[in-house]
Amino acid sequence: MPSASPELISPRSPRVSAARRLAKRNFRGKERLFLAEGPQAVREAAEHADTLVELFATVDAAERYADIIGEARAAGARIHLASDDVIADISTTVTPQGLVGICRFLDTPFEEILAARPKLVAVLAHVRDPGNAGTVLRCADAAGAEAVVLTDASVDLYNPKAVRASVGSLFHLPVAVGVPVERAVAGLKDAGVRILAADGAGDDDLDDELDKGTMGGPTAWVFGNEAWGLPEETRALADAVVRVPIHGKAESLNLATAAAVCLYASARAQRALGGCRSVTEG
Repeated sequence: MPSASPELISPRSPRVSAARRLAKRNFRGKERLFLAEGPQAVREAAEHADTLVELFATVDAAERYADIIGEARAAGARIHLASDDVIADISTTVTPQGLVGICRFLDTPFEEILAARPKLVAVLAHVRDPGNAGTVLRCADAAGAEAVVLTDASVDLYNPKAVRASVGSLFHLPVAVGVPVERAVAGLKDAGVRILAADGAGDDDLDDELDKGTMGGPTAWVFGNEAWGLPEETRALADAVVRVPIHGKAESLNLATAAAVCLYASARAQRALGGCRSVTEG
C-alpha cells in the first residue's frame, strides 16, 4: 500500500472526532463536508475532481482495495490507516466495509442548471426520507436526466443514508439544493421546460400522456412527500398533474418506483422520433 499517516488507534483522535461529527447536518453545513462510505462511493468520489479530501481505511480494506487507495492518493486525498473500531466509530452503517471518505460538497447553483437548458430534470419537493431521495437521484441518473433539484423543504442531500442510496449517482449529475419550489418551477418554465407533477390523484394518466405524444419535449417531474404526496399549492404550479396507472390490485407505488416509471417514460418519449433527444443518443 502507498505510504499513509500512522494508524489511528483511538476513536478519540481529533481527526476521527472531526469525521464523526459529519454524521450531523449542522456540522456538515458548517464544514461543507460529508461522508462517503464503502468502495463504490469512495471510488466515485476519487474520480470526481477536487471532491475527496480524506480517506480512512482499515489495513484489510487498504489491501483489498489497493486500486481505490491509489486513486484516492492521486486525487490528493490524505490517507489514514485506521483500526476496525475507528471505522465503526465514523461509519453510519451497521456493517462497515472498511473505507470511509470525507468529501467536499458538490451541489451546483440552480442558475447553472438552467443555463445548461436541461431536457429532463427531477425535482424533489417535500421529500423527507433520505433513502428515497438518494434512490430517486439514482433513478434520475439511470434514466439520463441532466439534473436533480432538491427544494428547501426536502431532506439534506448529504445525509449519509441519502449518499448511500444514490450508489454513486450523487457524483454523476448536477444537483441543486435548497431551492424554493416556486423558484424551481418558475426557472424551469422560463428555460422552456414543461412541469409535470407526479401524484396518485392526478387528473392525467401517464399512459394517456404517452399516447398523446405530449412528453417528447424538455420535462421536469416534481415528486412529493412519501406519505401525503404534493400539497395543492405545489400541484397548482405544474402544467399537468399526472398519475401512474395501477393496472393490477396494488394500492399504490412507493416514491422511488413511481419516479423511475415517470423518468423512464419521459426518457423514452424524448428518444423517439420528433422528441428533443436524438434516437442515437446513448
